[in-house]
Amino acid sequence: MLKKLSILIYFLIFPFGIFAQSNPDLGAWYMYFGNYRFQDSPWAIHGEAQYRNHNIIGDLEQLLLRTGLQYNLENGAASFLAGYGSITTQSPGEINNGFHESRIYQEVILRQKVNRVGIMHRYRYEQRWVENSPIRTRFRYAIFVNFPLNQKELHEAGSWYLQVYDELFINGEKLNDTVKFFDRNRLYAGLGYRFNPNLALQVGLLDQSTDASSKLQLQFSLFQQLYSKK
Repeated sequence: MLKKLSILIYFLIFPFGIFAQSNPDLGAWYMYFGNYRFQDSPWAIHGEAQYRNHNIIGDLEQLLLRTGLQYNLENGAASFLAGYGSITTQSPGEINNGFHESRIYQEVILRQKVNRVGIMHRYRYEQRWVENSPIRTRFRYAIFVNFPLNQKELHEAGSWYLQVYDELFINGEKLNDTVKFFDRNRLYAGLGYRFNPNLALQVGLLDQSTDASSKLQLQFSLFQQLYSKK
């Protein structure tokens, strides 16, 4: 298992490493997403940790920790989640000059399948407290499309898949000339491998754009589904 994982990581990361050398401003996000399901219950606990860098290694841009309580429909077509996020943000090249944000969020996820292709719609509403600033709200919509490459089903062990997604962020308030209704957009494409139905690794490239800037981010994601014992 470890040997297989090491080989996979090498062949996934090596092409991105070459790309990164020619793009010194490229950032990187290292992410873990876990979901803890209770046996014979529609309830689950969601948890994630995201370590986002201004560059590939070091120079922290953002540390995001998020958790929540999730309710899943029995047929898997939809889930509902509410939770809390803690986000610490720092400027490039500087230490301990950042700011902290507390965030409460609610989301609805809808899933569908078109032939072999999996499609997921995520609707999220956030209430944000950024230190001494007034409360902010934000609406987010994302569509994820997964294309299986070598298996009929996306969740089969040993399956390779492609994922593309686009996410739009809209602020609930226009606070000033720099905080407008349009916040940002994220466009992503990546390659994933599923070790078993409960564990997958994904590597991709994300373009995050605002009115003022656009930046590419490498993304390394680990997805894990855990279950309680009966």
